[in-house]
Amino acid sequence: MLSLPPLSLYVHIPWCVRKCPYCDFNSHVAGKELPEAEYLAALEADLQQELAYVQGRKLHSIFMGGGTPSIFSAQAIGQILTMAEKQIGFESDIEITLEANPGTFEQEKFSGYRQAGINRLSIGIQSFNDDHLQRLGRIHSHNEAVNAVAMARQAGFDNFNLDLMHGLPNQTAQQALADLQQAIDLQPEHISWYQLTIEPNTEFYSRPPTLPIDDELANIQDQGHQLLQDNGYAQYEISAYAKPQRQSRHNRNYWQFGDYLGIGAGAHGKVTLLEPQTMLRRQKTRLPQHYLDNNRDFCSASNPIPGDELALEFMMNGLRLINGVSTDLFSATTGLDLEVIREPVERLQQQGLLRSKEGLLATTREGNRYLNSVLQAFVL
Repeated sequence: MLSLPPLSLYVHIPWCVRKCPYCDFNSHVAGKELPEAEYLAALEADLQQELAYVQGRKLHSIFMGGGTPSIFSAQAIGQILTMAEKQIGFESDIEITLEANPGTFEQEKFSGYRQAGINRLSIGIQSFNDDHLQRLGRIHSHNEAVNAVAMARQAGFDNFNLDLMHGLPNQTAQQALADLQQAIDLQPEHISWYQLTIEPNTEFYSRPPTLPIDDELANIQDQGHQLLQDNGYAQYEISAYAKPQRQSRHNRNYWQFGDYLGIGAGAHGKVTLLEPQTMLRRQKTRLPQHYLDNNRDFCSASNPIPGDELALEFMMNGLRLINGVSTDLFSATTGLDLEVIREPVERLQQQGLLRSKEGLLATTREGNRYLNSVLQAFVL
């Protein structure tokens, strides 16, 4: 029997000043005039069509991603939050995150975002090395990245994440660790530190850059992990490290198979229905001009998750968490009996890839390295 998990909201704002060569997200270069008012009206209509999936819950968290959400004015961001609170309502301790670029233009808006109700920033640094920033197509500099953190503190933010990549084109281990140390020195509450991967439909995929070799990448990962741990950042997810009590509530809801509404061009959502007992994956139309077309539906796909895929879907999320997920949560959020995964769990334990203790399932360090192979065991 399914039960309703916490409910989050994802808001996608699809425009950027420039498309980065590694980015495969649904983002588009902004023109001279942003259709801000038109997009806000579309978001409101989109959210109204999602209200049937709320089912009495209030919002646990909100994440505004993109694209570059900080390309929108503070007033517009505030209107989105007012709309969400009016239509659905907020839990008393709601986490509201806005992705922001560290450029001077965005920094000037930080105070406005804080006043509008944003209580957590996620700042897309990627690197503090000016040469690497240029290769990545970023439009900010080392100095602007450092200043952005100071501006965030000055604006009243006491909770923010820094996004940082390693394994960059022609990057040495020393340079990668210097980036990480610079991030640590700025004392953010949360650091997302992940390896650059080359994705299809990107400029880097068409013209692959020279990346560090596998041994060098493993060395960076091991040394960086230790550096973060030594400085009080505990790893709680494959690429996420946080100070105590500063884990991202929104991301944890994803990994614990919670529900989330997705609004905006190209946004995805996952919702649980008690009547009938099922879960839906929902996707919105991708192109901004189509999303703004009053003659089109916002939703481009809404499909039930097949019962024989639920175990894999749950594990794809839950096993990203370093401490694992509870077996009780597996049954509550999938409606499946634990018996359906008993055989793969036992086999993975025997192989030293999975551990089970006190009602938690988690990968071992070896299992974490070979997570894709672990997940294949749950293809039922």
